[in-house]
Amino acid sequence: MRSVLRNKKRVLALVSVVAIGFALGGCTGPAEYIRNRFKVGPEYSPPPTPVAEQWIDAADARVRKDSADLSRWWTILKDPVLNSLIADAYSQNLSLREAGCRVLEARAELGIAAGLLFPQQQGATGSYSRRAASLGSTSVPVFGSRYSSLWTGAFNLAWEIDFWGRFRRAVAAADKLLDASVENYDQVLVTLLGDVATYYVQARVFETQIELFRANARLQREILRIVEARFDAGRVSELDVDQAKSTLAQTEAQIPSLEISRRQATNRLCVLLGMPPSQLDERLGTSVIPKPPPEVIVGIPAELLSRRPDVRRAERIAAAQSERIGIAQADFYPYISISGTLGCSASEFSQLFRSRAFTGSVGPSFQWNILNYGRIANNVRLQDAMFQELVLAYQNTVLVAAEEVENGIVTYLKAQERARLLDESVLNQEKAVKVVVAQYKVGTADFTRVAQIEQDLVTQQNQAAQAHGQIVTGLIQVYRALGGGWELRLEGEGEAEAGASETPAGTPGPQPPRRPALEGILEEATPAPLPPRPQAPAQDQAQGQAKPVAPANPR
Repeated sequence: MRSVLRNKKRVLALVSVVAIGFALGGCTGPAEYIRNRFKVGPEYSPPPTPVAEQWIDAADARVRKDSADLSRWWTILKDPVLNSLIADAYSQNLSLREAGCRVLEARAELGIAAGLLFPQQQGATGSYSRRAASLGSTSVPVFGSRYSSLWTGAFNLAWEIDFWGRFRRAVAAADKLLDASVENYDQVLVTLLGDVATYYVQARVFETQIELFRANARLQREILRIVEARFDAGRVSELDVDQAKSTLAQTEAQIPSLEISRRQATNRLCVLLGMPPSQLDERLGTSVIPKPPPEVIVGIPAELLSRRPDVRRAERIAAAQSERIGIAQADFYPYISISGTLGCSASEFSQLFRSRAFTGSVGPSFQWNILNYGRIANNVRLQDAMFQELVLAYQNTVLVAAEEVENGIVTYLKAQERARLLDESVLNQEKAVKVVVAQYKVGTADFTRVAQIEQDLVTQQNQAAQAHGQIVTGLIQVYRALGGGWELRLEGEGEAEAGASETPAGTPGPQPPRRPALEGILEEATPAPLPPRPQAPAQDQAQGQAKPVAPANPR
């Protein structure tokens, strides 16, 4: 009966501490504490985001608004060399492996945080001591030896109960940061795919420009031969010869500059492939600028929230910071712990494990930082301000994502019109060159006119090549800005390369599974798949300025 009464008193004492904690803490009321699943602090909800209803050029027939699988968007260019480069870059790029290591770090940090849910201190101790009493001490025994021994062994345990949700919120924050690290990996992958495609197209554009300048140089050499023949016949002055040589040298001088640019593009490709800069001519071969499709699939702006990895990452980081507000608010309340010790103590080792040597203690305790409210309150305000900052960063990331898509769309559309007009201009200019050369041969046109028309042809051909390359790079910018390509990590290396020629972009793809294992991510052959993206939270769409989520204010 006395034992029951003692237990009731202990329970009442614990309830009293909790009640006083709610009364004096003042941050979270009992009703909110229960709604938050027995945790103090605010509960996170996804912030509103300023998202447009449709793209600016949505009325253009070349802009398709239907949703589609963009996991292999580069295959629409139908370039096997590009497909091979992307497969190798995925398996060899070092920046991507760095991002994979950061995912492993985040997973380990989650494991550390989860371990705090269990007894935080667990340890076994043992000791032996030999003591000799002083002869001048009054404690020297009259009978027996002045020497004594002491053997001890014990197991100590201390467990701070997660009464206010401090440890559970730490686990939730670490879990959200793991999601953010996965999104960072996906963003590095999306950027890698876009960079490989962009530098490959640039290399093809430079090749085309080099060939155009060489073709024009051959034409100008032929014109120079005609001029020299007319000069030898005494029909023209030496001025025409000098002008023809100057025009030829000016054209040929452009070729080394373009070769420098092409080499820089291929060197960058080597770095993206995870290899030292080397000659890629044999691998790239000779080809033309990839021909893009006449239309682009963009979906709707709201899909950016679930598709773009950097948007998802910014949202996950803000969600993790929201948990830290609750962790800071838990310092307003008492820490409730249970600690205990089980051990044994004896003067002889042979008696150490007998029942008489047993000793132990167990009991609850609490610690309350009642005079630190100024520091605790300011720490809560600090975490709240950091959360508001991350919410604004998330909303700004959404705006920048939409801007990048719009820039890619307008580049893709307008570059098509520019290329069409320049192609027409080049065709007419080629006819003009033939006519003026024929007139020069019979003496009805002077060489200044021939040189001017021929230089105009060089300029227009160069601009036309740049415009055709701009169409492709604009398309690449669109799909990179839409966040396409991260799904490649869900496939094996062989499947990714083989599937590149089998599955066209635009067909629905499989949904990613939950987090697979990460072991072996840095193996040479095939990087291990990383955890998939979490399900997209429901987002409130708002026009104009969006208001951040405001957690409860401290005290």
